[in-house]
Amino acid sequence: MSIFAPGARVVIRDEEWLVRRVDSSSDGGYVLSCDGVSDLVRGRSVQFLTKLEDDILILDPAETELALDTSSHFNSAFLYIEALRRRSIPNDRGIHLGHRGVMNLVPYQLDPALQALKQPRQRILMADAVGLGKTLEAGILTTELIQRGRGQRILVITLKSMLTQFQKEFWSRFSIPLVRLDSLGLQRVRNTIPSNHNPFNYYDRTIISVDTLKNNLEYRNYLENAWWDIIIIDECHNVAARANEDGLSRRARLARMLSGRSDFQERIKGDLRILEILQKKDEQANKNLGDPESFLNVFDPEKEAGKVTSLMASGITPEQFEATLVSHLTILVLWMAAAQIYTLQTKII
Repeated sequence: MSIFAPGARVVIRDEEWLVRRVDSSSDGGYVLSCDGVSDLVRGRSVQFLTKLEDDILILDPAETELALDTSSHFNSAFLYIEALRRRSIPNDRGIHLGHRGVMNLVPYQLDPALQALKQPRQRILMADAVGLGKTLEAGILTTELIQRGRGQRILVITLKSMLTQFQKEFWSRFSIPLVRLDSLGLQRVRNTIPSNHNPFNYYDRTIISVDTLKNNLEYRNYLENAWWDIIIIDECHNVAARANEDGLSRRARLARMLSGRSDFQERIKGDLRILEILQKKDEQANKNLGDPESFLNVFDPEKEAGKVTSLMASGITPEQFEATLVSHLTILVLWMAAAQIYTLQTKII
Protein backbone atom coordinates (compact mmCIF):
# COMPACT_ATOMS: atom_id res chain seq x y z
CA MET A 1 0.00 0.00 0.00
CA SER A 2 1.34 3.43 -0.92
CA ILE A 3 2.40 5.76 1.86
CA PHE A 4 1.68 8.67 -0.45
CA ALA A 5 -1.81 10.11 -0.90
CA PRO A 6 -3.30 12.91 -2.99
CA GLY A 7 -3.38 16.11 -0.97
CA ALA A 8 -0.21 15.34 0.97
CA ARG A 9 2.65 17.81 1.04
CA VAL A 10 6.13 16.46 0.41
CA VAL A 11 9.65 17.83 0.20
CA ILE A 12 11.52 16.59 -2.88
CA ARG A 13 14.84 18.03 -4.05
CA ASP A 14 14.68 20.67 -1.31
CA GLU A 15 11.39 22.08 -2.58
CA GLU A 16 7.87 21.67 -1.26
CA TRP A 17 5.25 20.02 -3.47
CA LEU A 18 1.55 19.18 -3.26
CA VAL A 19 0.72 15.63 -4.38
CA ARG A 20 -2.19 15.62 -6.83
CA ARG A 21 -2.11 12.04 -8.05
CA VAL A 22 -0.36 8.77 -7.22
CA ASP A 23 0.06 6.01 -9.85
CA SER A 24 1.96 2.74 -9.81
CA SER A 25 5.03 2.56 -12.04
CA SER A 26 6.57 -0.44 -13.81
CA ASP A 27 9.69 -0.35 -11.61
CA GLY A 28 7.71 -1.25 -8.50
CA GLY A 29 7.49 2.29 -7.17
CA TYR A 30 5.06 5.13 -7.71
CA VAL A 31 4.65 8.12 -10.00
CA LEU A 32 3.83 11.25 -8.03
CA SER A 33 2.10 14.02 -9.97
CA CYS A 34 2.85 17.17 -7.99
CA ASP A 35 2.26 20.91 -8.09
CA GLY A 36 4.92 23.28 -6.76
CA VAL A 37 4.22 25.05 -3.47
CA SER A 38 7.47 26.78 -2.51
CA ASP A 39 8.48 30.01 -4.22
CA LEU A 40 10.99 28.55 -6.68
CA VAL A 41 8.63 25.94 -8.14
CA ARG A 42 5.22 27.57 -7.62
CA GLY A 43 3.05 27.21 -10.71
CA ARG A 44 4.96 24.16 -12.00
CA SER A 45 3.47 20.69 -12.41
CA VAL A 46 5.92 17.78 -12.52
CA GLN A 47 6.07 14.03 -12.01
CA PHE A 48 8.52 12.19 -9.75
CA LEU A 49 9.46 8.50 -9.73
CA THR A 50 9.81 7.43 -6.11
CA LYS A 51 12.43 4.82 -7.03
CA LEU A 52 14.70 7.52 -8.42
CA GLU A 53 14.35 10.00 -5.57
CA ASP A 54 16.78 9.43 -2.71
CA ASP A 55 14.88 11.26 -0.01
CA ILE A 56 11.17 12.11 0.01
CA LEU A 57 9.97 13.80 3.18
CA ILE A 58 6.24 13.67 3.87
CA LEU A 59 5.14 16.69 5.89
CA ASP A 60 2.88 15.77 8.80
CA PRO A 61 0.22 18.44 9.52
CA ALA A 62 0.26 17.38 13.19
CA GLU A 63 3.83 18.62 13.44
CA THR A 64 3.00 22.13 12.31
CA GLU A 65 4.51 24.68 14.66
CA LEU A 66 2.66 27.93 15.31
CA ALA A 67 4.87 31.01 15.28
CA LEU A 68 4.17 34.18 17.20
CA ASP A 69 3.90 37.29 15.01
CA THR A 70 6.25 39.78 16.63
CA SER A 71 6.07 42.36 13.85
CA SER A 72 4.75 45.84 14.49
CA HIS A 73 0.94 45.91 14.45
CA PHE A 74 0.95 42.29 13.19
CA ASN A 75 2.09 43.40 9.74
CA SER A 76 3.49 39.97 8.84
CA ALA A 77 0.18 38.26 9.56
CA PHE A 78 -1.77 40.85 7.57
CA LEU A 79 0.62 40.49 4.62
CA TYR A 80 0.23 36.71 4.70
CA ILE A 81 -3.57 36.94 4.75
CA GLU A 82 -3.48 39.48 1.91
CA ALA A 83 -1.23 37.18 -0.12
CA LEU A 84 -3.67 34.31 0.33
CA ARG A 85 -6.58 36.54 -0.62
CA ARG A 86 -4.87 37.65 -3.80
CA ARG A 87 -4.17 34.06 -4.74
CA SER A 88 -7.85 33.18 -4.55
CA ILE A 89 -9.63 32.80 -7.88
CA PRO A 90 -12.20 35.55 -8.59
CA ASN A 91 -15.46 34.37 -10.11
CA ASP A 92 -17.05 37.71 -10.92
CA ARG A 93 -16.50 40.31 -13.63
CA GLY A 94 -14.78 42.95 -11.53
CA ILE A 95 -11.20 44.22 -11.51
CA HIS A 96 -9.28 42.72 -8.59
CA LEU A 97 -5.58 43.12 -9.28
CA GLY A 98 -4.91 44.84 -12.61
CA HIS A 99 -5.52 48.34 -11.25
CA ARG A 100 -2.72 47.85 -8.68
CA GLY A 101 0.02 48.03 -11.33
CA VAL A 102 2.82 50.59 -11.13
CA MET A 103 1.06 53.38 -13.02
CA ASN A 104 -1.02 56.51 -12.65
CA LEU A 105 -4.33 54.91 -13.39
CA VAL A 106 -6.92 56.77 -15.44
CA PRO A 107 -10.48 55.36 -15.11
CA TYR A 108 -10.99 54.81 -18.85
CA GLN A 109 -8.04 52.39 -18.89
CA LEU A 110 -10.17 49.88 -16.97
CA ASP A 111 -12.94 49.87 -19.59
CA PRO A 112 -11.36 47.33 -22.01
CA ALA A 113 -10.78 44.81 -19.21
CA LEU A 114 -14.30 45.28 -17.83
CA GLN A 115 -15.77 44.84 -21.30
CA ALA A 116 -13.69 41.73 -22.03
CA LEU A 117 -14.53 40.06 -18.71
CA LYS A 118 -18.23 40.32 -19.54
CA GLN A 119 -17.75 38.22 -22.68
CA PRO A 120 -17.67 34.40 -22.83
CA ARG A 121 -14.49 34.78 -24.91
CA GLN A 122 -12.14 37.59 -23.97
CA ARG A 123 -11.43 38.89 -27.48
CA ILE A 124 -11.15 42.64 -27.76
CA LEU A 125 -9.62 45.30 -30.00
CA MET A 126 -7.99 48.19 -28.13
CA ALA A 127 -7.89 51.10 -30.56
CA ASP A 128 -7.12 54.14 -28.39
CA ALA A 129 -5.07 57.00 -29.77
CA VAL A 130 -1.29 57.16 -29.38
CA GLY A 131 -0.15 57.75 -25.78
CA LEU A 132 -3.41 56.83 -24.05
CA GLY A 133 -2.03 53.62 -22.56
CA LYS A 134 -2.98 50.66 -24.76
CA THR A 135 -0.08 48.62 -23.33
CA LEU A 136 -1.35 49.37 -19.82
CA GLU A 137 -4.86 48.34 -20.81
CA ALA A 138 -3.50 45.07 -22.19
CA GLY A 139 -1.53 44.56 -18.98
CA ILE A 140 -4.60 45.11 -16.81
CA LEU A 141 -6.64 42.55 -18.74
CA THR A 142 -3.74 40.07 -18.80
CA THR A 143 -3.29 40.41 -15.04
CA GLU A 144 -6.98 39.73 -14.45
CA LEU A 145 -6.91 36.63 -16.66
CA ILE A 146 -3.82 35.34 -14.86
CA GLN A 147 -5.58 35.93 -11.55
CA ARG A 148 -8.47 33.79 -12.82
CA GLY A 149 -6.18 30.92 -13.82
CA ARG A 150 -6.49 31.64 -17.55
CA GLY A 151 -3.08 33.12 -18.28
CA GLN A 152 -0.54 30.35 -17.82
CA ARG A 153 0.71 30.58 -21.41
CA ILE A 154 1.07 33.98 -23.07
CA LEU A 155 2.32 34.93 -26.53
CA VAL A 156 2.98 38.56 -27.46
CA ILE A 157 3.50 39.46 -31.13
CA THR A 158 4.90 42.92 -31.83
CA LEU A 159 7.24 44.82 -34.09
CA LYS A 160 10.96 44.32 -33.63
CA SER A 161 11.38 47.96 -32.61
CA MET A 162 8.81 47.54 -29.81
CA LEU A 163 10.08 44.30 -28.26
CA THR A 164 12.19 45.88 -25.53
CA GLN A 165 9.61 48.52 -24.58
CA PHE A 166 6.70 46.07 -24.37
CA GLN A 167 8.75 43.55 -22.40
CA LYS A 168 9.88 46.27 -19.98
CA GLU A 169 6.35 47.63 -19.48
CA PHE A 170 4.85 44.25 -18.63
CA TRP A 171 7.64 43.39 -16.18
CA SER A 172 8.12 46.74 -14.44
CA ARG A 173 4.42 47.60 -14.14
CA PHE A 174 2.66 44.24 -13.77
CA SER A 175 5.46 41.80 -12.83
CA ILE A 176 4.66 39.67 -15.87
CA PRO A 177 7.93 38.19 -17.23
CA LEU A 178 8.16 37.64 -20.98
CA VAL A 179 11.02 35.69 -22.56
CA ARG A 180 12.24 37.44 -25.68
CA LEU A 181 12.71 35.12 -28.63
CA ASP A 182 14.24 35.78 -32.02
CA SER A 183 15.56 33.51 -34.76
CA LEU A 184 18.75 32.73 -32.81
CA GLY A 185 16.79 32.20 -29.59
CA LEU A 186 14.41 29.76 -31.25
CA GLN A 187 17.37 27.92 -32.78
CA ARG A 188 18.98 27.57 -29.35
CA VAL A 189 15.75 26.15 -27.99
CA ARG A 190 15.54 23.67 -30.87
CA ASN A 191 19.11 22.57 -30.17
CA THR A 192 18.19 21.97 -26.52
CA ILE A 193 15.01 19.94 -26.89
CA PRO A 194 14.38 16.68 -28.80
CA SER A 195 13.77 17.14 -32.52
CA ASN A 196 10.11 16.08 -32.27
CA HIS A 197 9.27 18.67 -29.58
CA ASN A 198 7.73 22.06 -30.24
CA PRO A 199 10.07 24.99 -29.45
CA PHE A 200 7.08 27.23 -28.71
CA ASN A 201 6.16 24.98 -25.78
CA TYR A 202 9.55 25.44 -24.11
CA TYR A 203 8.65 28.77 -22.47
CA ASP A 204 5.18 29.60 -21.18
CA ARG A 205 5.33 33.37 -21.67
CA THR A 206 7.17 34.74 -24.67
CA ILE A 207 7.41 37.85 -26.81
CA ILE A 208 8.51 37.63 -30.43
CA SER A 209 8.71 39.83 -33.49
CA VAL A 210 6.00 39.44 -36.11
CA ASP A 211 8.65 39.51 -38.85
CA THR A 212 10.53 36.60 -37.25
CA LEU A 213 7.44 34.43 -37.57
CA LYS A 214 6.21 35.55 -40.97
CA ASN A 215 9.60 35.18 -42.66
CA ASN A 216 10.19 31.58 -41.63
CA LEU A 217 7.74 29.08 -43.08
CA GLU A 218 9.04 26.19 -40.96
CA TYR A 219 7.62 27.90 -37.86
CA ARG A 220 4.10 27.57 -39.23
CA ASN A 221 3.85 23.86 -38.40
CA TYR A 222 5.06 24.55 -34.85
CA LEU A 223 2.56 27.39 -34.41
CA GLU A 224 -0.32 25.27 -35.69
CA ASN A 225 0.43 22.67 -33.02
CA ALA A 226 0.86 25.03 -30.08
CA TRP A 227 -1.73 26.84 -27.97
CA TRP A 228 -1.76 29.79 -25.62
CA ASP A 229 -4.21 31.11 -23.08
CA ILE A 230 -3.57 34.70 -24.16
CA ILE A 231 -2.31 36.01 -27.50
CA ILE A 232 -1.56 39.74 -27.76
CA ILE A 233 -0.85 41.34 -31.13
CA ASP A 234 0.64 44.79 -30.60
CA GLU A 235 0.28 47.43 -33.34
CA CYS A 236 -2.28 45.12 -34.94
CA HIS A 237 -2.99 47.53 -37.80
CA ASN A 238 0.21 46.10 -39.29
CA VAL A 239 -1.42 42.68 -39.68
CA ALA A 240 -4.74 43.90 -41.06
CA ALA A 241 -5.83 42.87 -44.54
CA ARG A 242 -5.57 45.72 -47.03
CA ALA A 243 -8.53 46.55 -49.22
CA ASN A 244 -6.33 47.33 -52.23
CA GLU A 245 -4.42 44.03 -52.10
CA ASP A 246 -5.41 40.98 -54.15
CA GLY A 247 -4.40 38.49 -51.44
CA LEU A 248 -3.55 38.48 -47.78
CA SER A 249 -0.07 39.57 -46.75
CA ARG A 250 2.13 37.19 -44.79
CA ARG A 251 1.50 39.21 -41.64
CA ALA A 252 -2.26 38.98 -42.16
CA ARG A 253 -2.08 35.23 -42.80
CA LEU A 254 -0.02 34.81 -39.64
CA ALA A 255 -2.56 36.74 -37.55
CA ARG A 256 -5.45 34.76 -39.01
CA MET A 257 -3.73 31.48 -38.21
CA LEU A 258 -2.92 32.57 -34.64
CA SER A 259 -6.52 33.67 -34.07
CA GLY A 260 -7.53 30.07 -33.41
CA ARG A 261 -4.64 29.09 -31.18
CA SER A 262 -6.15 30.38 -27.94
CA ASP A 263 -9.61 28.77 -28.15
CA PHE A 264 -10.36 25.98 -25.72
CA GLN A 265 -12.30 24.22 -28.48
CA GLU A 266 -9.06 23.80 -30.40
CA ARG A 267 -7.43 22.00 -27.50
CA ILE A 268 -10.20 19.39 -27.35
CA LYS A 269 -10.59 19.15 -31.12
CA GLY A 270 -10.34 15.38 -31.02
CA ASP A 271 -13.48 15.16 -28.89
CA LEU A 272 -15.46 17.47 -31.15
CA ARG A 273 -16.33 14.61 -33.51
CA ILE A 274 -19.86 15.18 -32.17
CA LEU A 275 -20.03 18.21 -34.44
CA GLU A 276 -19.99 15.90 -37.43
CA ILE A 277 -22.97 13.99 -36.04
CA LEU A 278 -24.91 17.21 -35.57
CA GLN A 279 -24.03 18.41 -39.05
CA LYS A 280 -25.48 15.25 -40.54
CA LYS A 281 -28.58 15.33 -38.37
CA ASP A 282 -29.64 18.91 -38.83
CA GLU A 283 -29.29 21.21 -41.83
CA GLN A 284 -29.77 24.25 -39.66
CA ALA A 285 -26.95 23.06 -37.43
CA ASN A 286 -24.74 23.07 -40.50
CA LYS A 287 -25.40 26.75 -41.04
CA ASN A 288 -24.70 27.68 -37.43
CA LEU A 289 -21.67 25.48 -36.98
CA GLY A 290 -20.09 26.77 -40.16
CA ASP A 291 -19.23 30.00 -38.38
CA PRO A 292 -18.00 29.47 -34.78
CA GLU A 293 -18.42 33.16 -34.01
CA SER A 294 -22.10 33.22 -34.94
CA PHE A 295 -22.66 29.88 -33.22
CA LEU A 296 -21.26 31.08 -29.89
CA ASN A 297 -23.21 34.32 -30.21
CA VAL A 298 -26.48 32.40 -30.55
CA PHE A 299 -25.93 30.56 -27.27
CA ASP A 300 -24.44 32.04 -24.10
CA PRO A 301 -22.23 29.42 -22.36
CA GLU A 302 -22.33 31.31 -19.08
CA LYS A 303 -26.12 31.30 -19.04
CA GLU A 304 -26.19 27.56 -19.68
CA ALA A 305 -23.41 26.66 -17.22
CA GLY A 306 -25.91 26.00 -14.43
CA LYS A 307 -27.52 23.23 -16.46
CA VAL A 308 -24.15 21.55 -16.92
CA THR A 309 -23.79 20.98 -13.18
CA SER A 310 -27.09 19.09 -12.87
CA LEU A 311 -26.41 17.13 -16.07
CA MET A 312 -22.97 15.96 -14.93
CA ALA A 313 -24.21 15.27 -11.38
CA SER A 314 -26.84 12.85 -12.73
CA GLY A 315 -24.09 10.32 -13.52
CA ILE A 316 -24.76 10.30 -17.25
CA THR A 317 -22.48 8.02 -19.28
CA PRO A 318 -20.48 9.26 -22.32
CA GLU A 319 -22.79 7.30 -24.64
CA GLN A 320 -25.88 8.86 -23.07
CA PHE A 321 -24.24 12.27 -23.22
CA GLU A 322 -23.57 11.87 -26.96
CA ALA A 323 -27.15 10.71 -27.55
CA THR A 324 -28.39 13.78 -25.72
CA LEU A 325 -26.30 15.96 -27.99
CA VAL A 326 -27.82 14.40 -31.08
CA SER A 327 -31.37 15.02 -29.88
CA HIS A 328 -30.81 18.46 -28.39
CA LEU A 329 -28.60 20.89 -30.25
CA THR A 330 -28.42 23.34 -27.36
CA ILE A 331 -26.65 20.78 -25.15
CA LEU A 332 -23.59 21.16 -27.40
CA VAL A 333 -22.92 24.58 -25.92
CA LEU A 334 -23.34 23.12 -22.43
CA TRP A 335 -20.73 20.50 -23.26
CA MET A 336 -18.36 23.18 -24.54
CA ALA A 337 -18.90 25.19 -21.36
CA ALA A 338 -18.28 22.07 -19.29
CA ALA A 339 -15.03 21.47 -21.15
CA GLN A 340 -13.97 25.04 -20.43
CA ILE A 341 -14.91 24.71 -16.75
CA TYR A 342 -12.94 21.45 -16.57
CA THR A 343 -9.90 23.16 -18.12
CA LEU A 344 -10.05 25.99 -15.59
CA GLN A 345 -10.54 23.57 -12.70
CA THR A 346 -7.55 21.55 -13.84
CA LYS A 347 -5.38 24.67 -13.77
CA ILE A 348 -6.75 25.75 -10.40
CA ILE A 349 -6.12 22.35 -8.87
